[in-house]
Amino acid sequence: MRHVIALDVGGTGTRAALVGLDGTLLHEERRATARERGPEAVVASVLGLAEDLRARGRTHYGTAALAAGVAVPGSVDTARGVAVHAAGLGWHDVPLRDLLSRRLGGTPVALGNDVRTGGLAEARLGAGRGTGRFLFVSLGSRVAGAIGIDDTIEAGAHGGAGEIGHLVVRPGGPPCACGGRGCLEALASAEAVGRAWAVASGRPSADAADCARAVEAGDEAASAVWRAAVAALADGLLTALTILDPRTVVIGGGLGRAGATLLTPLRTALAERVTFQKLPAIVPAALGDTAGCLGAGLLAHDLLATADAVRPAVAQAPR
Repeated sequence: MRHVIALDVGGTGTRAALVGLDGTLLHEERRATARERGPEAVVASVLGLAEDLRARGRTHYGTAALAAGVAVPGSVDTARGVAVHAAGLGWHDVPLRDLLSRRLGGTPVALGNDVRTGGLAEARLGAGRGTGRFLFVSLGSRVAGAIGIDDTIEAGAHGGAGEIGHLVVRPGGPPCACGGRGCLEALASAEAVGRAWAVASGRPSADAADCARAVEAGDEAASAVWRAAVAALADGLLTALTILDPRTVVIGGGLGRAGATLLTPLRTALAERVTFQKLPAIVPAALGDTAGCLGAGLLAHDLLATADAVRPAVAQAPR
């Protein structure tokens, strides 16, 4: 069975899979990143997991993986295959693509940002499929986005396209991890909602999921926290609509799991804000936590497709 390796590296764990070239999920597992032991230990964990998957492919399917794809958080230079910066992992300029390729015996490797890679999966396999142009917004511990055009994701000139979380929606507002103030991420991420609800409820351990449940139960203090986050998100999306004109907005991430509790007021708030802009469909992500790993598999598959397209031209080139 011809297959590829897919890795989705997160802050606490790496989700991994062997994926057949026909899209069949042959094997999947999850392993801790070991970040408490430092950034080098995280790299070692990822390399070891990839090597174990390669061995499993040989043993169970009679052949080694043809390629590998890996999705990582933070800033990524896809052209050089370098994880430029991932604060949660302690990474700075890690040449992960080359490290993985060497560990895998020269197997080609593609490296991508986790949210844009998840957006790629939603584009081809999930809620963005067939929409033409869409905006994928992940509302997790941070707010990030991916711009979908047909079945591809626009990376931008420097690999930073889609960073909707750092649109300033409340000038002079709360500080953001990026160094700015009033960014959407500082107001409408799951972490920001959880922090606001912990203060409002007087329960330091409360999180965004607790806030959503309190909203559904009719708690007015929770509803006030929720309305503020929805308003900030609607303001950020209005700017995105003005610039990108997407047909669909796909909402994912931890906060996205609130479903109608989030999407119903968000649709209303956005409808109240549009003037000349066309109102897009606002839908939940379809792939959940599997999007990053599925997207990594697609990155690997695309490497093979590119190689297959180049080979005939190379073979026919004049000597």
